[in-house]
Amino acid sequence: MKIKNTISIIVFIFTSASLQAQSVVVSGMVKDTKKREPLPYVNILVKNQNDSSFVVGTVTDESGVFKLSPIKSGQYFITYSYVGYKPKSEKLEIGRLSEYLDLSSIFLEEMAEELSEVIVSGSREEVEAALDKKTFSLEENISQLGGSVLQALQNLPGITIDQNGTVFLRGSDKVAILLDGKQTAITGIGAQSGLENFPASSIEKIEIINNPSSKYDATGNAGIINIIFKKEKEEGWNGKVGMIAGLGNLFEKRESLPGLRDQYRFTPKLNPSLSLNYKKDKINFFFQGDVLWHQQMMKSEFTDRVFEDGTAIRQQYIENRTQPIYNFRTGLDWNPNENNSFTFSGLFNYRAYTDLGDILYQNALTNQQQRLWQYFENEVNQTLFATITHTYKFKQPGHQLTSSFNYSFRRKDEVFYFTNEELDFIGTDTTALIADENIFDLTMDYIKPLRAGRMELGTKQRARVFPNLITFSPGNNSILDPGLAGSAEYQEWLSAVYGNYIYEKNKWELETGLRVEYVKVDYLVDPNHAVFESAGFDYFEPFPSLRASYYINDLSNFSIFYNRRVDRPEEKNLRAFPTYADPEILSIGNPTLIPQFTQSVEAGYKKSNDQGYFYGAIYHRASTNLLTRITTEVPNSTRLVTIDQNAGRGWNTGIELVISQKIGDIFTLNSNANIYQNRIGAFSLNNAYPSDINFSRSEESNFTGNVKVNGLLKLPKSLDVQLTAIYLAPDIVPQGRILSRYHLDGGVTKKIQEGNGELFLNATDIFNTLLIRYRLEGNDFTLNSNDYFETQVFRLGYSYRF
Repeated sequence: MKIKNTISIIVFIFTSASLQAQSVVVSGMVKDTKKREPLPYVNILVKNQNDSSFVVGTVTDESGVFKLSPIKSGQYFITYSYVGYKPKSEKLEIGRLSEYLDLSSIFLEEMAEELSEVIVSGSREEVEAALDKKTFSLEENISQLGGSVLQALQNLPGITIDQNGTVFLRGSDKVAILLDGKQTAITGIGAQSGLENFPASSIEKIEIINNPSSKYDATGNAGIINIIFKKEKEEGWNGKVGMIAGLGNLFEKRESLPGLRDQYRFTPKLNPSLSLNYKKDKINFFFQGDVLWHQQMMKSEFTDRVFEDGTAIRQQYIENRTQPIYNFRTGLDWNPNENNSFTFSGLFNYRAYTDLGDILYQNALTNQQQRLWQYFENEVNQTLFATITHTYKFKQPGHQLTSSFNYSFRRKDEVFYFTNEELDFIGTDTTALIADENIFDLTMDYIKPLRAGRMELGTKQRARVFPNLITFSPGNNSILDPGLAGSAEYQEWLSAVYGNYIYEKNKWELETGLRVEYVKVDYLVDPNHAVFESAGFDYFEPFPSLRASYYINDLSNFSIFYNRRVDRPEEKNLRAFPTYADPEILSIGNPTLIPQFTQSVEAGYKKSNDQGYFYGAIYHRASTNLLTRITTEVPNSTRLVTIDQNAGRGWNTGIELVISQKIGDIFTLNSNANIYQNRIGAFSLNNAYPSDINFSRSEESNFTGNVKVNGLLKLPKSLDVQLTAIYLAPDIVPQGRILSRYHLDGGVTKKIQEGNGELFLNATDIFNTLLIRYRLEGNDFTLNSNDYFETQVFRLGYSYRF
């Protein structure tokens, strides 16, 4: 669909969801009209416009400044009175944009003559009402309690997860993941699968931001997912202790081929956790610790490679994992005075796992075994994230400057021991990888409330250095390509500034912003590398954003959006060294990649009622330099190589619908659907390893989507029951097609011990139906894959709040 047609559709779209009246702090300064001097102790009253009932009142301080207690959105009159001065009454309109409203200077005239009434208005902004963000509490996601954050994400609207732990939002894997609003190294190595490190029990809520303003980093064409950790706010000591135990892979989905080691069955899961919080006067201390220990069958993938000459290779790939994960998060909030506040926090994550991998290759026509590939992998990941944040609050409420320095470090230490058993020999090999990631971020954000909205200014400076070394230790009858070993270093330098202006008048809101980024990325490859040379990229680009909203009434509004965003290839995409986990389908990065740029437009509408809400949006994204992976054949062989590439242009046009409705007193139904057309333009490219292989594909498109239905039943005696059904329709990728997937999750919770304790029992993929099936098409081969990895897990948990 052309973008002009999309814009035409936006004009006619009509969908809906709830708007909640929120509270805003109103401030200002009262002065003498002639002398322009502040007036102390002026009486200020706010009354309802409809019935003149009293709402709130205050007096100005010695500097003439006043601050009113929070007022809900609506229509009011504000009156100023002072002995010897003419009283003044103004119309005050409280909107939904900002948490703070600055009426600036109000001038009173000495008693001399009677003046006619002067009408003024004020308004505010609230992000949730702007239709650019959805917020979900994980405590309400009963079916995923006890799982990881990555698992919990798949039940949220528009989000899907593949078997590699990659997060897709509205069909795109270009998603920026934030922890407490900050980028970290947690997802820097190994894509977004780092979210498996955190249990869902440690998370308070998850925000999905489909249309970020220019205040946010420009990465992530599909949007931003912000994961917010729990932090208690009650006075004194309080906390929570919990224990979760589970079993996975109770029922075998498909029997293994003969000759392979057994799949992990009845895999145990344990997750003890403790959180503590102490708040008194000017300090707030918090601590959170979790241990996740589990076994898991990561893969049971059956793959058929069929070539034009009739050759057919069948393989099964099993990977069994044992993994402990330790998370410790602690920090201190310190408010020495009313103007200054500091937050010091640190996060340490340690993940060590051992993988036992088997791949059996056989002739698919004769069932004769051709090769047995086995490995033992030992990997340790250590992550440290530390941040210092200072906020200076000016005298005017909501007027503040926030500065933050973040340091993030992650080390990956990985060793593979391989055994290769073929018809006439046995071979051994070892590979090792050490990679260190260092990120230094300095950000400053300035907010100034205005008479009708606010102004935001800020900057971000980043340095990211990521050296890695891969070594090959060939053994007997080695199959390793020594020319692909060596060292490399990823260097990223980013400098960005942004400005946002938010304006509100009556029922209209306008937010416009511009972010300008300069980025330089160098990827320094070992000069002895057999295929790739040092490469990198740089750009100096503007990234505008626009939002316009119209409030039809207190229960419904309409918004349109536009933004331009960028997705830079990560270090793992540029890494010029292969992984030999599957020696017949090698995977290699590509240092010649360049960024993917995306422009998007969207329109949405919300409406609420007493029992729920309905939300709908239509969106269109157009991208250039699509980042993807392309698989080509090795000449005169049945082996394949998968290399990261840029693959031309792509378009994504869709509709998202969310319905939440309470039915009766005990049942709530939540459902959402994301239906879209995925279109990939024609492209041609070259895979450089092992020799130049040209690949091209014609333009293709597909209508696809996903549907999720969630039912919550609240029974007497604090007993809650939840069922969640998920269906994902077939979709296309630049080289093929991924087939449909579906599963059912469920859970039950029970409050005990006067509400301080909670028991839960839940299950993911209850009927063991979830599997990943896809088809790739090469120049002279087709590849069909079915992955029966572990998805079914039953968990029992207990927590106690004190």
